[in-house]
Order: sequence, then structure tokens, then C-alpha cells
Amino acid sequence: MGYVTHKIFLYALIIITVAVFLFLSVYGADYYTTSINERHFHGQNELLKPTGLIGHGIGILGSAMMLVGVFVYMARKRIRLFSRIGRLKHWLEFHIFLCTLGPILVLFHTSFKFGGLVSVSFWSMIAVVMSGVVGRFIYLQIPRTIEGREMSLNDLNSMETDLFAKLNDQFEIHPEILLRANEMLLQDRGGRGNNYLVRIYRRFAFERQLKNQFRKELKEQNIRGKNLRNAVKIFQSKIILNRRIAWLSSMQDFLRYWHVAHLPFALIMLVIMVVHIVVAVLFGYKWIF
Repeated sequence: MGYVTHKIFLYALIIITVAVFLFLSVYGADYYTTSINERHFHGQNELLKPTGLIGHGIGILGSAMMLVGVFVYMARKRIRLFSRIGRLKHWLEFHIFLCTLGPILVLFHTSFKFGGLVSVSFWSMIAVVMSGVVGRFIYLQIPRTIEGREMSLNDLNSMETDLFAKLNDQFEIHPEILLRANEMLLQDRGGRGNNYLVRIYRRFAFERQLKNQFRKELKEQNIRGKNLRNAVKIFQSKIILNRRIAWLSSMQDFLRYWHVAHLPFALIMLVIMVVHIVVAVLFGYKWIF
């Protein structure tokens, strides 16, 4: 999948997710905002209730999406037979799409009414989605090759050196500007302590300030237009790479801990969802089949 095709692929997934959410929200707004005791008399009840034509259908579709999203991605990661089918990061993106749209459909399937054992599955689903957002952030902080393999510290240090050499060779930036920027990057501007959220915020704030300072110094050196944009873009890549080098060990540990928290919630959700489906079928709720 080329760069342009990949962008179209990502935008298509985002547009589909947002469009489905907005359509269901607008179409059923009056029904979902009606009190539960009065919904039986609402004109859309036969369509949107959990056993209704639309409500039941989107529940089936949402459940199928989550099952496919989980097991297909696991198969791509763990079964050697599938290891050469596409890039792992593209499979991860498709996994995120299915496991985001699926819960949205399940949410509307419940018509925002939770109770009993199903509520445990629902809140487990919410925990899986939220932890997935955190996991995605951690995943992005660990540098990988184009195939999705984690890069070693030596690979990263070599890339960082190449970026600095590229800035020096292509744009003839004054050595003192590069030296000062490099010295500032080596400083731990995230601060110390156990509050990682504060440290992350401080780090990103520092990086934004450093990039602005670098742009200002290049303008003073009369580097402008396309050269300025390209130089800042390369410097931005160096900033990101430097951050990932600094955080590499911590993020690898966080990813291992994250799996310990993410997988149990996913298993609870899937087990109770399967039980719910089996019970529904046994009681005769078979949708249009």
C-alpha cells in the first residue's frame, strides 16, 4: 500500500466511523432521548429497540466487527502463515477501526439501557476502547521499521546522526545553531517524578518551544520559504526521534504492562458477549433469519 493509498485508506475508515455515529445519533435522537418508560409508545420503538429491526441488526453487526477485529489481528500477529500478508501497522489500523465502530454500534443496539450481566460486558467494552487509545499512544512512541518491526537503540542513534548531518549539508545552517539545539535536546525537559502525565505534557511543551526557537533562528540566518519549511520538518523529525530514544525503555515496559490490563477486559467482554448472543438465540431473537 503506497503513501497516497494509505492516506485514502485511513481517511475512509475515519469518515465511515464518524458518518455512522452521526447518522444513528440524528436518526434516533428523539427515541434515545425519550424516557425508557415511554419508549414503548414511540413511533421508532419497533425499529430501534434492542430486538427491533435496526437495533438488533446493528448489535449483530457491531459484535461481528469486534470479533473479526480481535481475532484477525491476533492471527496476523501470531500465526506465521499470515505474517507476510500486508504490513502489521495496516492491520493494527484496521483492528482499531473495527474495534471502534463495533462498540459504537453495540452502544446504539442497547439503546443506552444497561443492566444485568450485559452491563459488565458493556463496561468491559468501554475499558477496552479507552485502554486501546492509551495503547495506541504507547505503540506510536516505539519506533518501528516500515514492516512494523521494533527498531534497536543503535538503529535510532544512527538515524538521529543522519538527520543532523542532513540539516548541516543541505541548508548550511550555522554550526552554533545546530550545536545549541542538540544540547537542548539532550536535556531532560520532562522533569523528574512519578507523574508521567505531567512529564509527557512538559516534554511536548518543551518540544514546541524548541521548534519555534529553531525556526526563529533560521529566519535570522535568512533561510526562508521552502528551505525553511524543509529544514524545520527535518528538525521536527529529529525532535520526535530524540524523544523516542529517551522514552524507548519506559515505553517498552509500559506496553508490556498495558497488555496485562487490556487483554483481561477484552476476554471478559468477549465471553459475556458470546453468552448474551447464545441466550438471545435460545429465546428466539433471531433478527431476520
